[in-house]
Amino acid sequence: MAAYRSAAGFQRVLHAVKHVCLSKQRCGVIICRYSTVYDPTEKTFDKILIANRGEIACRVIKTCKKMGIKTVAVHSDVDSSAVHVKMADEAVCVGPAPTNKSYLNMDAIMNAIKQTGAQAVHPGYGFLSENKEFAKRLAAEGVSFIGPDTHAIQAMGDKIESKLIAKAAKVNTIPGYDGVVKDAEEAVKIAGEIGYPVMIKASAGGGGKGMRIAWNDEETREGFRFSSQEAASSFGDDRLLIEKFIDNPRHIEIQVLADKHGNALWLNERECSIQRRNQKVVEEAPSTFLDPDTRRAMGEQAVSLAKAVKYSSAGTVEFLVDSKKNFYFLEMNTRLQVEHPITECITGLDLVQQMIRIAMGYKLQHKQSDIPINGWAIESRVYAEDPYKSFGLPSIGRLSQYQEPLDLHNVRVDSGIEEGSDISIYYDPMISKLVTYGKTREEALKKMEEALDNYVIRGVTHNIPLLREIIVHPRFVSGDISTKFLPEVYPDGFKGHMLTAGERRELLATAAALYVAAQLRSQKFLGDLRVSVVPAESRQWELCVELDKGLHMLGVSRSGNNYTVEIDGEKVEVSGEWNLASALLPLTINGKHRTLQCLLRTAAGEITLQYLGTSFKLRVLSKLAASLSKHMPEKVPEDTSSILRSPMPGSVVAVSVKPGDNVAEGQEICVIEAMKMQNSMTAAKAAKVKSVHCKAGDTVGEGDLLVELE
Repeated sequence: MAAYRSAAGFQRVLHAVKHVCLSKQRCGVIICRYSTVYDPTEKTFDKILIANRGEIACRVIKTCKKMGIKTVAVHSDVDSSAVHVKMADEAVCVGPAPTNKSYLNMDAIMNAIKQTGAQAVHPGYGFLSENKEFAKRLAAEGVSFIGPDTHAIQAMGDKIESKLIAKAAKVNTIPGYDGVVKDAEEAVKIAGEIGYPVMIKASAGGGGKGMRIAWNDEETREGFRFSSQEAASSFGDDRLLIEKFIDNPRHIEIQVLADKHGNALWLNERECSIQRRNQKVVEEAPSTFLDPDTRRAMGEQAVSLAKAVKYSSAGTVEFLVDSKKNFYFLEMNTRLQVEHPITECITGLDLVQQMIRIAMGYKLQHKQSDIPINGWAIESRVYAEDPYKSFGLPSIGRLSQYQEPLDLHNVRVDSGIEEGSDISIYYDPMISKLVTYGKTREEALKKMEEALDNYVIRGVTHNIPLLREIIVHPRFVSGDISTKFLPEVYPDGFKGHMLTAGERRELLATAAALYVAAQLRSQKFLGDLRVSVVPAESRQWELCVELDKGLHMLGVSRSGNNYTVEIDGEKVEVSGEWNLASALLPLTINGKHRTLQCLLRTAAGEITLQYLGTSFKLRVLSKLAASLSKHMPEKVPEDTSSILRSPMPGSVVAVSVKPGDNVAEGQEICVIEAMKMQNSMTAAKAAKVKSVHCKAGDTVGEGDLLVELE
């Protein structure tokens, strides 16, 4: 039975006001942001239930408030204090943390609709957003589904059926097998007929889950197993299909909008090629690659497909585009996309509002000729992930400090968390969608650099280092990208920002100046010297700074808030306010403005600085302390070849070995699932299993010991 709670509490009112005010403030400073134009004479829903959580639930609530529509949030028990719950007018608990018992629990959500009297449901994305059974149950109860009808959901949600419909609508399609693959051996046979490489994918899937690329028979068998398990876990449907993998393509999608009267528009494209594990990381609108003719051809095919299934609502038709601008239909997502904000930025349309109007039965307000490409927008998906592990393995924890860069011009942040929020193993690790806008792509990229530098996230590992490196990389800046961008640019994995000689001097000088500023502050109390006998302040210091096991002797001199640091005969000028209590450290270094973050500072001289997106560990010592430090014993690193530790928090799906077993190098030992993605853990060497410290069903944390080898 769903637990119901009214939102009359003072805390929720304050939280809602806070978010509405922030949204208005940001709308006021951003050129060509989406615009929610509310017509009070246009009848709409009185109350909408949002069958989702996190940032997308918050995003829908914001538009509903502007349209004068009351909102109902649903939540699991662990989400009872979540931001979307506080923002909504009413909230209903629909079950415990696991998604299949809460956000995928149709019975509980239907009860919540009855309890609150909601007239319509917005599903957001993921969860039940493309579930035809849910849409049917709503229709049977006379509740409007803010999305397409069940026929379109079924037709486009099934990748096999959607491909057949696309062919009939004269939409370019990828060569492949049009039926359901029964088992691993049939998958191998089909892959051989199509020709490697092939893509194995969940028929009912999306968001990169249930997808594997196979280059040979062995990878096909393994891909079939993992894809079917992920598909069953994420979508309750383990059916798979196989198609030709287009090597080195771009992933470009077309946003469509269609009403119930046969009208349909394409709202330009989004470039979504920067991906890891088939999940998008950075998107932009428009694409640097498309010319007007190709854009129009893709848009017209997308509209043709939408009309073929009598589509109504916002939807996205995804294409793979090769180097010669040949494009092939990939799939249609019958929902609002994660990356919809960048389309809103360049068109000025509020897509959530458009979906609500269409669900009410209104005709589209615009013609194709009304749809502009006004400026450029970039979206970075900020995740609680460790980017140094496979470009991003999930991290969990509590946000001990959190500050969005909302005071910057032309920046939008769609989030569903706040300081104190928990990132758990149960849900997607997305923290927010960081969007920047500019009149040109160069402006949007520069603004993204600034926004990432000013984004404060403490308590969880995050992927800002990777995001910042992507947007400044020469290949990305020039537009030379594909879905293989990350493995091609970082073939040995992401290692963080590689410092140039000049940047290294900047970092060393900043650490030295920060150390001196902290020392001087510790000598004062309320602006006065702590003890009258303390000698006058020094104006020159000799320090030793350690970075990456390299020692650097520095000379530091000070004049007010300005520091001159001499390193290897080079002088670096560093100046700023030196507010050591602030999360941000805005400085001027050799005349250039830089925003750093001091993540750690100890009495032992250890300083961790976030510089150009990457965290660097330094140690600043006096000349005497440096001479003595060489006598300190070093910690012996752990032999990781004989042990297997969990690289991320998650749950153990399967354990394939037992004590006494002999394993080969690369052999699977166990499978860990995190955020609905399954990861195979393998042996680093050939050896005998000494002990096993986990079993199927266990919850493990990052670094937990799983298996020991002899």
